[in-house]
Amino acid sequence: MSPRGDAATPRSPRPLRIGPRAAAALVLITLIGIAAFGWPLLADRQSGFAHAQDAPWLFAALLPLLVGVVVATIADDGMDAKAVAMLGVLAAVGAALRPLGAGTGGLEPMFFLLVLSGRVLGPGFGFVLGAVTMFASALLTGGVGPWMPFQMLAMGWFSLGAGLLPGPDRIRGRAELAMLALYGFLGSFAYGFVMNLQGWVIIQGMNPGISFTPGDPLPANLTRFVAYYLATSLGWDLGRAALTVVLTLTLGATLLKALRRATRKAAFDAPVAFDPGTDSPRPPSPERDTTHHAG
Repeated sequence: MSPRGDAATPRSPRPLRIGPRAAAALVLITLIGIAAFGWPLLADRQSGFAHAQDAPWLFAALLPLLVGVVVATIADDGMDAKAVAMLGVLAAVGAALRPLGAGTGGLEPMFFLLVLSGRVLGPGFGFVLGAVTMFASALLTGGVGPWMPFQMLAMGWFSLGAGLLPGPDRIRGRAELAMLALYGFLGSFAYGFVMNLQGWVIIQGMNPGISFTPGDPLPANLTRFVAYYLATSLGWDLGRAALTVVLTLTLGATLLKALRRATRKAAFDAPVAFDPGTDSPRPPSPERDTTHHAG
């Protein structure tokens, strides 16, 4: 009889769960981010609108909150040292992918990696991964500026959304790839839309029909912003969205399988005791030392 007997096929790993403390930290980051992006729309005519002034404060608030998400997830038993190591590896890969397409018709291959990573590893992990990847890529490409903390927030939201998609234990195969491709397509436009809001309020000398007017009613400014986005950025974001769809549909199945296999081997959510010299877990025995662990 095989030593494995009738062992069942290993189940697909679930995304890293997000506990109450990590969720609270993410809600706080989101509220700060919304305020940082949107405050010029509610300010009066005498206010200063250069995001260069508030970017350092946003960055100073963002970094400890990102650490707080990681620490809270560890405390809630959803992430351990192996997951943190995977975070570093995926962030490095994403940062290396960005220069391959940035500046060429909006083509940015890092987006498809973050969609798949967020899907497999969950919303909390996804948010931190998106923000850290954008930070690392800014250092790599020399893209450090007042826009960087806003990029970190927007990319974090993009990856978090992938982790919140429905059916992680039920939707597989072509249906899952189609869902992820659709999310990547729409999310690519959403990322560009949000990031344009950051720069639009400080651009001077544009046509009055698309320019920001300090102190104007919010609906009027939002109407001009939509016109500005359609006129200046829609085509750029279309390239990003199309590439994300193509890469997700062609490489997504392979990468999803690799990510799920890695998380299964790491056993993020279930530490297992192993007996030396065997390849299968053994139940704890009161007469044995059970401090041996996998990995």
